[in-house]
Amino acid sequence: MDFHHLLFSVSAFSMFTFLISYPSLANTTTDTLTPNQNLTDGQILVSSNQIFALGFFTPGNNTTNSGQRYLAIWYYNLPQTIVWVANNNNPINDLSGHLTISPDGVLLLYNSSLARVWYTNETIAGKNQSGPLVLQLLGTGNLVVRKQDEIDVNEDYVWQSFDHMRDTMLPGMKLGWKLKTNTSNFLRSWSSSDDPSDGEFTFSLEPPETPQLILRRGPNKEYRWGPFDGDRFSGGNRLRNNTVFKPMFVSTADEIYYTFEALDSSTLVQFIVTPLGAIQYLTWRNGNRDWSTTMEVNRLYCDKYGMCHGNGNCYADDPPCKCLQGFVPHSPQDWRLYDYSEGCKRRYDLNCNDGDGFVKYNPLKLPDNVVVWANYSSEECRAECLKKCDCMAFTRINPLGNGSQCVVWFGDLIDLRDFPDGGEELYIRMARAEIDSIAKNKWRKHIKVVVSVTILSAFVLILAILGWYILRQKRRREEDTISMPIAHDRNSFPHCLEESQEEDFELPMFDLATIFASTDQFALGNKIGQGGFGPVYKGELPNGLQIAVKRLSQNSGQGLVEFKNEVILIAKLQHRNLVRLLGCCIQREEKMLVYEYLPNKSLDNFIFDGMKRKLLPWSIRFNIVLGIARGLLYLHQDSRLRIIHRDLKTSNILLDSEMNPKISDFGTARIFGGEQTEEKTRRIIGTYGYMSPEYAMSGHFSVKSDVFSFGVIVFEIISGRKNWGFYDPDHDYNLIGHTWKLWNGERSIELVDEILHGSFSENEVIRCIQVALLCVQHRPEERPTMSAVVFMLSNENVELPQPKEPGFASERSAIKMDSSTSGQDFNTGNDITFTTVEGR
Repeated sequence: MDFHHLLFSVSAFSMFTFLISYPSLANTTTDTLTPNQNLTDGQILVSSNQIFALGFFTPGNNTTNSGQRYLAIWYYNLPQTIVWVANNNNPINDLSGHLTISPDGVLLLYNSSLARVWYTNETIAGKNQSGPLVLQLLGTGNLVVRKQDEIDVNEDYVWQSFDHMRDTMLPGMKLGWKLKTNTSNFLRSWSSSDDPSDGEFTFSLEPPETPQLILRRGPNKEYRWGPFDGDRFSGGNRLRNNTVFKPMFVSTADEIYYTFEALDSSTLVQFIVTPLGAIQYLTWRNGNRDWSTTMEVNRLYCDKYGMCHGNGNCYADDPPCKCLQGFVPHSPQDWRLYDYSEGCKRRYDLNCNDGDGFVKYNPLKLPDNVVVWANYSSEECRAECLKKCDCMAFTRINPLGNGSQCVVWFGDLIDLRDFPDGGEELYIRMARAEIDSIAKNKWRKHIKVVVSVTILSAFVLILAILGWYILRQKRRREEDTISMPIAHDRNSFPHCLEESQEEDFELPMFDLATIFASTDQFALGNKIGQGGFGPVYKGELPNGLQIAVKRLSQNSGQGLVEFKNEVILIAKLQHRNLVRLLGCCIQREEKMLVYEYLPNKSLDNFIFDGMKRKLLPWSIRFNIVLGIARGLLYLHQDSRLRIIHRDLKTSNILLDSEMNPKISDFGTARIFGGEQTEEKTRRIIGTYGYMSPEYAMSGHFSVKSDVFSFGVIVFEIISGRKNWGFYDPDHDYNLIGHTWKLWNGERSIELVDEILHGSFSENEVIRCIQVALLCVQHRPEERPTMSAVVFMLSNENVELPQPKEPGFASERSAIKMDSSTSGQDFNTGNDITFTTVEGR
């Protein structure tokens, strides 16, 4: 044996002797480990308040005594909710792991070969070393090394896990900077839900001079709360106080950090960065025994970093990107195609020496790359910025809470966003020609206002004098159904809202005679469809515009309330994947909606037709899936309203001339207000085969109900077969159950429509199937949001979670009614049965 082998053997023996001399913990529950003890695999420390535990675990659903083992902290009664992992990048491959604390306060984690798997490098050097050190798990979830005789040292710990975040932030943790040591504490996602190693997403507070919260994917910024202004992060008003937790930003001479505290100490709250890059505040709900998303901060289209690129401003609208005033697109053609990658340029070039000025914008999320200058007044800040030819904008904010500072931007303005409920004012540099143009436009608008007020006053006076005449003429027009001309604006339409004159629909009102004429008296040859509430006819207005008229059947389940609901909803929605409403009419017993005419009609006319579906190659089908997802995302999160469709199905997906999908038929939709996420009704309205289990069985509906319907539609688009009425000789499952069976047998590709003949991307198809299976999971809280769906469909390199058992996997049911149940009151609780399909 050579010297090196001998030395290794002696060292290993010494270490082994040292470790076995430490007794393991007793079986009694304790929160403390002393230098003469080991914490071995199978033993745990439990905090004194019985909320947190420290021990070894294996990720995922593996309950065997094998696999990769990690030292971690979790909620004592929720062992699968891990909040911190010590050796996240270096697992132990057996049950030999044991943790010790050395006399000088270093934590040491060993495996079976006595190799050091993980250790801390902080020691008590430089501090008062009197008294032994112990390891303690506090009731906050903080694992600390402290002096044994000092129970409440609070900040003066030798080492603490709160200074070494993983993917989870607990109340009391500090996300930010220690200025004396120039060190930062940040969150990093897991690689996947079953792999706690370092993932690609980080969430940090940077830089300390103008702190803002940034989500990165690798080195690239994905999401940003703008710089702190003394009250909130610019663009982050969703973090104002709520009923669950209180967000806080703290700035002192020693540290700058963001933190939060639970308003009720008995409520479990955590902030996480998921492997997919979502940023979520989660709250434990004892009733459902599950975590609910209290807030997801990067869920909107405009939340994504730099969506509109240089000098572009993002809106919760369609189109989402607009150039700042005084700027125009670099490539107008690309902007018309929703490609904003080249951003915007100035209409007039700056002239540093001749008359440049500033235009005030508000309210905005402040752009990225801010530079702090000094404690200048607004006039001083403006003057100093003008002296620098490349200074493009300025404002004053209070980034550190110790007084307002002059802050400026150089070059293009990146990651701007319209923020009407909490934005900041921003002064943007403009050429003199642009400032003059803006001034002229303001003067013209002022003149127009004066003229408009004068004309309006005169008009009101005339209306008062001739009111009796107008009312008489109105009655005559309603009696005359033959020779009424079409109106081109709201003022020239007859007022046909007799049943609801107090409501302002903000839409053109078509008269009955015009509708009759355009549809050739509702000729049978012009009928293009039949919905749950009545027929739809093709028409053509005198100006040549083709329209689709939805005529409400008098014996349908949809009454005036549902009709008005559809009018009001669609009038306020603008998105390229939602059908456009042109007007409406309520006259006599008729109630009609006038839509844009889409020549390819509805998706079900193609996807379930043996010949027509040949016109849908995989590229078009995938585009349709993405378009429906984006339309739903707009309804659920990006529009001014939060809307649940409640009757999403292939017949309600219309296709324009380029086969782009548009969601239609909002008669059964519901608006959710504020933080409302779900509701219950006794009136089950929708279509079987697309309804989620919780809605069909008990009347509970939420955004997750639409997510379920979307998943079903994806299966139908991929397979070309209907969910309700699906038949396979080998089993009794419907299309959902059939897909689940194929997935478990690793034969998912067999679901694809045979007409496609392999002319598709297998990876893209499998990803769509997996996302759809996630959408139809039985429990609504396990289904993804539409923001997550769009993200998963658009990013092929993102690892997807494994789906769980779907709802309504079988079609064996006692239901003896038409599949379209619109407008009927009934209880489905005893009518639908479930067949369990075993998951992997």
